[in-house]
Amino acid sequence: MTRLHSLRLPIAAVLLAGLACTVQAAPQHAVTLYDEAPKYPADFKHFDYVNADAPKGGTLRQAGFGGFDSLNPFINKGVPADDIGLIYDTLARASLDEPFSEYGLVAGKIEKAPDNSWVRFYLRPEARFHDGHPIRADDVEFSFKTLMEHGSPMYKGYYADVDQVIVEDPLRVLFKFKHSGSREMPLILGQLPVLPKHFWADRDFSKGNLDFPLGSGPYKVVDVKAGRSVRYERVKDYWAKDLPINKGFYNFDVLTTDYYRDNTVALEAGKAGQFDYWIETSAKNWATAYNTPAVKDGRLIKEELPNGNPTGMQGFVFNLRKPVFQDVRVREALSLLLDFEWTNKQLFNGSYSRTKSYFDNSEMASSGLPSPDELKILEPLRGKIPDRVFTEAFTLPVTDGSGMIRPQQRRAFQLLQEAGWKIVDDKMVDAQGNPVKLEFLIAQTEFERILLPYKRNLSDLGIELVIRRADVSQYINRLRSRDYDMIV
Repeated sequence: MTRLHSLRLPIAAVLLAGLACTVQAAPQHAVTLYDEAPKYPADFKHFDYVNADAPKGGTLRQAGFGGFDSLNPFINKGVPADDIGLIYDTLARASLDEPFSEYGLVAGKIEKAPDNSWVRFYLRPEARFHDGHPIRADDVEFSFKTLMEHGSPMYKGYYADVDQVIVEDPLRVLFKFKHSGSREMPLILGQLPVLPKHFWADRDFSKGNLDFPLGSGPYKVVDVKAGRSVRYERVKDYWAKDLPINKGFYNFDVLTTDYYRDNTVALEAGKAGQFDYWIETSAKNWATAYNTPAVKDGRLIKEELPNGNPTGMQGFVFNLRKPVFQDVRVREALSLLLDFEWTNKQLFNGSYSRTKSYFDNSEMASSGLPSPDELKILEPLRGKIPDRVFTEAFTLPVTDGSGMIRPQQRRAFQLLQEAGWKIVDDKMVDAQGNPVKLEFLIAQTEFERILLPYKRNLSDLGIELVIRRADVSQYINRLRSRDYDMIV
């Protein structure tokens, strides 16, 4: 019938095509990546993983590291306070027991095109900022445009596929995409924090400062001591407190964070009962630092929790903008000089397994040779990427843990020679004859002991490594300006 009408009534066909978004799509309480049914139906009561009857009250005391000088987490100026995101609501909220599903928060309903060329959000009429001002579609439009124009450069990439944002009425906003088939964009836009247009009308969003911002989320800022502490209080009349997606959350009346200049001081403060919980990231501390009366008599509970989440990546990172790292043979040689097995045994009490993928501890982690489906992607790149991608499974060098890495050093020296590097007067020089001196930027003193063995291994080949410690603010600023050679 559609084809018949298109032949007889071309004008009507154009009109019908223009109305396709309303005919073919319907607003839903949730959005999923592949259009599968969400786990939770429209009338669900709460997420399965929460205690919907959890008591509310009390204070949660937390520890922060370094300091802060801003309450604006959306720009690249300053260091924002921990947990500042809790004062904001987003259009939608992800569930933690599904991989790619979001449920409406500020937007009660979400509608997307069958070809994923647009997404429409229907705002809840009852949504309010903390000052009682209603949240409307022009706030959403303002939020998007403000983040694109004045926010961190990250947002320009994150929202790059958005072509247009249209306020259709006070409770309805439409995002059109540059390309159809963008399955992820509706979920990405669901994460958009909603900023109050009326609050920022006479303020400079691009400047980081400690002025208390206005939000609509479950908490608000009530006290700040610059760089030392921040205090939040639960919003008792929070507009979304009874929504199913919020049941069981935000149970503490007060959240406080006191900041410590380094982890050693924070650890001692924690053992003295200055805050309520601490996530220990040092294997050495976990093994040796908690033999205290507080642990023995149960006042301090030491508990190891299995991590079923993707662990991400932690490792030594090269700044590829620096000419010294442009040659892959150089990067491989420098990687060979890290003796993980010795470091793990001597410094980490054998507690760590080595990162082998950007997606460790997940099904997305790489393993073995490319599968047939992966080869379909890789074959057009043959000749542009190393041939061994097709024939060798990726592995990291393994030592015997003795600290003697002569085979790895010989191979590293061979690779550096192939890259044009050579030894002159006991110093390694690059292909241009410049002595090789690398700077490793850190913000935490405990990384120094990890880097010292690596520094010795580099020195054996005539490469100088300078370990440069910066405070948190300097560290973040240097990362943002790409002013480093290597980081963890």
